[in-house]
Amino acid sequence: MHEELHSGAAPELSLALRTFGGIGGLVLLANVAGGVVAGALLATLNGDTTRHQQFVVLVFGGVYGVFALLLGATVGFVLQGRTLRWLARGQIPTRDEARRALRHPLDLAVMTGALWFVGAGVCALLGASVHAAAHNIVGVSGGLVLAGLTTAGVTYLIVVWLGRPITVIALSVYPPTEAIIFTLRTRMLLNWMVTTGIPLLGIILILASPRHGHSDVRIKAGLGAAIVAMVIGSTASSMLSRAIGNPLRRMAATVERIGEGDLEIDVEVDDVGEIGMLQRGLNDMVEGLRERERIQDLFGRHVGPAVAEEAILGGVTLSGESRDVVALFVDITASTSLTRRTGPVEFVGMLNRFFSVVVDAVETHGGLVNKFEGDAALCIFGAPVELENAATSALAAARLIRDEVALAGEVEVGIGVAWGPVIAGQIGAASRLEYTVIGDAVNEAARLTDLAKRVDGNILASEATVEAADPAEQEHWVKGRVFRLRGRDAPTHTYRSLQPAPVPVD
Repeated sequence: MHEELHSGAAPELSLALRTFGGIGGLVLLANVAGGVVAGALLATLNGDTTRHQQFVVLVFGGVYGVFALLLGATVGFVLQGRTLRWLARGQIPTRDEARRALRHPLDLAVMTGALWFVGAGVCALLGASVHAAAHNIVGVSGGLVLAGLTTAGVTYLIVVWLGRPITVIALSVYPPTEAIIFTLRTRMLLNWMVTTGIPLLGIILILASPRHGHSDVRIKAGLGAAIVAMVIGSTASSMLSRAIGNPLRRMAATVERIGEGDLEIDVEVDDVGEIGMLQRGLNDMVEGLRERERIQDLFGRHVGPAVAEEAILGGVTLSGESRDVVALFVDITASTSLTRRTGPVEFVGMLNRFFSVVVDAVETHGGLVNKFEGDAALCIFGAPVELENAATSALAAARLIRDEVALAGEVEVGIGVAWGPVIAGQIGAASRLEYTVIGDAVNEAARLTDLAKRVDGNILASEATVEAADPAEQEHWVKGRVFRLRGRDAPTHTYRSLQPAPVPVD
């Protein structure tokens, strides 16, 4: 079952016609040019043959050439037609269709070479039938074999170059793997053969031909072969350099943008060899970075950005540590009666707005909103990231929460702040962890929160917390009552905030 590339097939039909029309035209031109050059050189180098021998070989060779062109065009159309169908219809190819499309350059090159090799055999048989000399037969057949190898190599490079849009689509379905059709080493060897190896063999064949007083002919033929080799060599080398250099430059630019933090970028996979594997690997790396960023964002929403960053940098562990922290506990006053007066949607919306104030205030002062407990929140300062003065930060955050909540005018709160040693760490199982703190400071903050709901300013802080704060922060606090908190034998000396809750402005 095919899937559609786009809603309409017109752009793909135009692409198919341009691509396959260009491939067919250039491949046909390359074969015709190869035949003309090979025929001219061979006729020049075999001047010692009789007119009858030349007539038979050239006429029947020409007939075979026309037949080979027609046969090659027919087979090429059949080979291209398998790809033309799904491309012209704007369909995504199946894996088999994609694999055949990727093999298309190699198939056309092999077919081209095979037709030339058969032609060399036909000319050899014709030469033998008219009793041509052995060196003439070897020269003709050998020259055609070399011309066939060159034309096949050029055909491969042309199809790869013009078929790049098809390669991109096919590789999206049949990505490059270790089973590469044409490795980079093979392509470099092919380029060397087309640009250097075969031309050298051709020139050697020309120079090794019998002299018979035709040294000037050999020189002209050698110069002609050298000129043809230079044209083919420069063209093939330019095509190969673009085929290798352009993807590498695009990947280098992509890596640079990734280094700048742009993860919404992919590199187009347009090569069937090692470069394509590298392009795919780069895309996989970017996708992994995007997934890591998504996980970090999700993790940070659950445990807080500070804990997420600490876990990613240092790893997640089940071990704990003893830390001196300031715990801040904030709770809504009379939340039970609010649930009776407010609908579920309105109540949840109000809670989310309240917690948004808490999160912003705590994170502004370097703290961590450790957990939400119904309509209350436990916040800690000094873990997992150490603060220069956790007490100052926590007290300032408590006042900011109180003032912002009062300004919103939706709820009233009580806030308790306590300082002391706790055990901090990842609690739970390896598959589900929660960073939390356990200790007397947490319990003390929770008890002070209940009492804070009934005092002016709605905030109570332990004496140890205020005395550990900076002098500038201490000016906002005055001594409060002494309480005997549940679960604690010693009395708890408290401070309350001087700043009253602001009056909401209509």
